[in-house]
Amino acid sequence: MAMIRNLLALIGLIVLVGAGFAIGKLWPVLSEFDPDFPQVYTQFAQKLLTEKDPGVAMMWSLPVEEGLSPDDVKESLKSLASSKSFLFVGEAPFHKQVEAITGEPYRHVTFMSFCDASVGKMMADYRDSYTGFMPCRIAVVEDQEGNLWLHSMNLDLMIHGGKELPPELKKEALRVRDIIISMMEGAAAGEF
Repeated sequence: MAMIRNLLALIGLIVLVGAGFAIGKLWPVLSEFDPDFPQVYTQFAQKLLTEKDPGVAMMWSLPVEEGLSPDDVKESLKSLASSKSFLFVGEAPFHKQVEAITGEPYRHVTFMSFCDASVGKMMADYRDSYTGFMPCRIAVVEDQEGNLWLHSMNLDLMIHGGKELPPELKKEALRVRDIIISMMEGAAAGEF
């Protein structure tokens, strides 16, 4: 019995030393992270475990109200962007490209691009790789059942997922995130 107790005590000691070592190594790095990073990664992990798909876990997705057409939704997005001083920079009708290649009709999939150039400049000046998030895109997608959806990349991972952004960049990135969400919500309801 004493041998089992000593073995368990040794295992406990190894676990404590390992945990202490890990905390000692990780704490200096994690102390530089955004204060909201645990919440953002928890939400991502929960969505990943539920959906079992990292692509779904990285997106914001909203269903569009019945009766709205893809053109209604796209015009709504453009109008809402304009009302928020958010520049509409392009539309990529992916479904038309698929139809041109296959010669067959394809469900509606369009990528709508928007930008706030001053915030984009701040992001590019901060880190070149952040240009990969530009321009902001909202996809207008007809699903396999014929329902319309809006999808956009969840910017919370970029904003809160690592080292805390400089205060002014973080403030502006949060503003852009809020604009994208409000545009999606408004367009999904047919607002102009």
